[in-house]
This record gives sequence, C-alpha cells and structure tokens, in this order.
Amino acid sequence: MKSLVLLDVQLLISQNQVLISSHGYDELAEDHIFVQDILQSVHEAVVVEDYPTFSKGSCVLVLQEDRNKLPVHVVWGIAQGKVSPAVLITAYRPDPDKWEDNFIRRKK
Repeated sequence: MKSLVLLDVQLLISQNQVLISSHGYDELAEDHIFVQDILQSVHEAVVVEDYPTFSKGSCVLVLQEDRNKLPVHVVWGIAQGKVSPAVLITAYRPDPDKWEDNFIRRKK
C-alpha cells in the first residue's frame, strides 16, 4: 500500500505546489543531485519509512532515482496544519554501508 503522505506529495508536485527547503537545496548541491531529476522521478518513488504523525507535519522517506538511475533518498513533507505545498526537506545519496543493497532497509 502506498503512503497517503506520498500520494498527497505526488499530487501537489503535479500541480507545481512544491517548496525546497534551504537544507534540501544544500544537500542536493552537496551530492550533485538535480532538482528536476527528483521532481520527475517522484511518481516512481518507493516508500522507505512513513511518518504520517510527525510533530512538524506528515512526512515520508522515499527512494528515488536520478537521471543516471543512481539511488537518492528524499524526505518529502507537508507542514503541520497545511495542505500545501509539498516540501522537499532533504535529499541525499544513501550510504551503502548503512543500507541493504536495495536501499530500502537499514542494515542491522
């Protein structure tokens, strides 16, 4: 079953209702990830962890791919008490030492 948070985020992005946090921009730049890649691949995102009741607003950690099919973890959210926009909170290249080969499960 898909995350309701992810479904809301995908709908908002399709309506161009998206905001990238300053931290998100910093992380994208640090890992050489293009915003356009993330926006285009959000509809193929796979839920890694879902936080529908997070105190600052519902959010979800997803696995996406960039234009080179390399894995990217993205945290999307919607601020508490708001219905829009979708917020890219952070995005980064997952560390293979901390994640299983599929980048969906943390190594124990």
